[in-house]
Formats: sequence, structure tokens, C-alpha cells
Amino acid sequence: MSQSLQALTHALLDAARKAGAQSADAIALRGMSVSTEVRRGKLEQIERSEGVNLGLRVLQGKRQAIISASDIQPATLAGLAERAVAMANEAPEDPFAGLADPSALSTTRSADGLDLADPAAPPSPDTLTDLALATEAAAQDVPGVSQVESTSATHSANDVYMASTNGFSGGYQRTSSSAGCSAICGTGTEMERDYDYDSRVYFSDLRPAAEVGQCAGERAAERAGARKPATGTYPVLFDERISSSLIGHLLSACNGASVARGSSWLRDSLGQQVLPTHLSVMENPHRPRCFSSRPFDGEGLPTTQRNIVENGVLTGWTLDLTSARKLDMTSTGNATRGVSSPPSPVNWNIALTQGSQSRQDLLADMGTGLLVTSMIGSTINPTTGDYSRGASGFWVENGEIAYPVNECTIAGNLRDMLLRIVPANDARAYLSRVVPSLLIEGLTLAGS
Repeated sequence: MSQSLQALTHALLDAARKAGAQSADAIALRGMSVSTEVRRGKLEQIERSEGVNLGLRVLQGKRQAIISASDIQPATLAGLAERAVAMANEAPEDPFAGLADPSALSTTRSADGLDLADPAAPPSPDTLTDLALATEAAAQDVPGVSQVESTSATHSANDVYMASTNGFSGGYQRTSSSAGCSAICGTGTEMERDYDYDSRVYFSDLRPAAEVGQCAGERAAERAGARKPATGTYPVLFDERISSSLIGHLLSACNGASVARGSSWLRDSLGQQVLPTHLSVMENPHRPRCFSSRPFDGEGLPTTQRNIVENGVLTGWTLDLTSARKLDMTSTGNATRGVSSPPSPVNWNIALTQGSQSRQDLLADMGTGLLVTSMIGSTINPTTGDYSRGASGFWVENGEIAYPVNECTIAGNLRDMLLRIVPANDARAYLSRVVPSLLIEGLTLAGS
């Protein structure tokens, strides 16, 4: 029987103490994944991987070092700890490094109630292959699809366990299954591509293969004959499948690490309006069956629900212990970490207040403008918020889709853009970022 992750992390801590560590934390990950890819009705590739990875962080006062390994033999653990202690003794001091105070640690040490792991037997490679083949066939059957570029189905299961010398010890398991397809219409220089993709905690929650494949094919076929739109200033409607990127830019600017460096365009905006007054950005790390749910963060602190933006006003930063100490604040329980990197702040499940209108209503309201369904590349100035991204989608005239467009660029400034967003009511509730389609008036569009 393989050694438990709990035993491995505590063995690492014991080895660190014996090597002279003043304090330490350890993380152990055990993962398994199976991935299949099909092409033209045949299995093209199947991959399976599994293994255990360990990470140890040692602190000697305000000096710290991190070391990782995939060998779990006792001799390896002892050597790992000795090297980590030696590295920490030579490392420069970091006045903000340190473990959490024991009194602040989460009392929740498992993911019970969050439903993060599918209790059913994992799908077999044959099941995943059949899923991918059915997805590809549905896409290929759509009129106008010239070829299906790629189709895949995957399943993974991962266990994580963390322990530290401040008394924290806890872990949980999570699973993930997905299916995706990319289809092409046209030939030669007239080819256009689009896709559909679904990913869930439970394999049984995946949308039917025929639905995913048909959607990918229809999206690709609709792009036949795409051309550049006219240059000018127009309203732009960001489709629901890419609108979360706008809120992602807001969240990046609220990240405590960026704020502490002074490299965030929101660095002086705490307590100020950053969205329309009727909109809020809510974080909920405790949503069942959701990929970004966490019972505790990467430093053993409790995760909590909070409003990052409330009624348009920015209420706080996203903080781990280090960024909180730099800003003379308290961690928000948003630390994540890997086996070879220190904790850093990230967001968990995010939801933006939805609107009362449908996407079709917003199309009708915008009159003439651009519906964006895909974005390419990114030029975002994190200090000023200047925004420029390549885009493709559909040109809208008189509130109706007129023709597909490509090779255009959208530009503006995020501070101004976000204050003008108008949300639709079409967000998918099961995603980690629940953001509906977003309409923004007056963006600069560079085309023909």
C-alpha cells in the first residue's frame, strides 16, 4: 500500500526539524490523469500519468528556502530537508516571510460538504475514447465544417495534503473530467476555426458529446466568410464565454502582490467606485462541485465568502500572508502554493451580478457594433490599465447579427471600460467565474 500523503508531509516536517529547521511547512500531491485524442474517427493518442510530488519550505528566522522532489523514500526526505535548511541559512532575509499564527489557522481540515471529488469509478480509457469519437462525429456532421481539427476527453484525480510546524494538518481530493472539440470551416486562406468545451467535477455532469460537438461545428460554420470590420468607435458586446476575461483583469489589479509592488492600476482605488453602482463581484470558495472551491487556503487559513466589489465600490485586496504583511493588512485566506513555489494570492470562485436583459436584448440595444466571441493575444498595461486585444466575432447592424468578422483590435482603458459595463443574464452558474455577456459602449475598434 502506498504511503499516505499525511504521513509523507509529517515525515518531511520531522526530517526538517532534525536538520535544524526553526519552522517549516510541507505539501504533498498525488495525481492521476488519463487523456485521449481522436482524429478522423480513430484514436490518435492516449496518455496516462500518475505520481507523487513533495514540496518543503524551511524558514530560518526571516530566511526561507523551498525544495521539491518526486521520490518518497525516507533517505530522500532526509536529504531534501538537509538541503532546504542549508539553502535557507544562505538565503537573503525576507522581513515578510513566516507561517501563520496558530490561532488564525482554519479549524476545517477536509473538504467534507464541498463535493469536490466524484465518488463514481473513474471513466475507463475506452469510455473517454468513445466520448471523444462521438464529439468529433457530431462536429463533422455539421454542414459547412471542412474538418475537425482536434477532439479530446480527459479525466484526472488529485489528492493534496498540507502540514506545518505551526500545527496545521489537512487535505482533500478533487476530480475533473472534460471534453472539447475544435472545428474548421473553409479551406486554404479562407479557413476559420471555433470550438466548444466542457469541464466538470463529476464525469456524469458533462454535457452530451453530441451537444459539445454540434456546438463546436455550428460555431465554426457560422464564421465562414469572415472579414475585417470598419475602424471606428462602437459599442462592443463581449460574449459570455470570453467576458470573464474583463473581470479577470479587475481581479489581477486587486491582487495583493501587484498592489504591494505598486504595479496595479487600482493601487489607489480602495474604497472607490470601479464598477457601476448596481454591480458587485462576489467570491465564494465554498460552492459545491466547483473547481475553485477550497476548505482552507495554501497557508492553512480559513477561506471565507466576501464581496471584492460591493455596489460598485472596491472593498479590499486579495491577500496571502506575505502581501498582507507588506500592506499592513490581514490575509483574506487566498493563498495558493505548489511544491516548488512559495504561497501567492489568487481568487477562488467569482460571480458578477447578473443583469435583467438577455444577450439578444443587449444586441438590439447596441444597434451597430461588434459581438466578440474570441480574443487573440493581450496587451494590458498593469500599471495604467490600458487595454488592447485582438478579437473576432460578428458585426451587428440594426440590432441583428450581419456577418462574421476577424482580424480586428479592441482598445480602451480598463478603468473607464469597467465603469460602463452592462451585464446580460446568461452566465453559466456552474463555472468558477460566473460572468454574463457584457456590453460596453464607446470602444475603439481597429479593422479595415
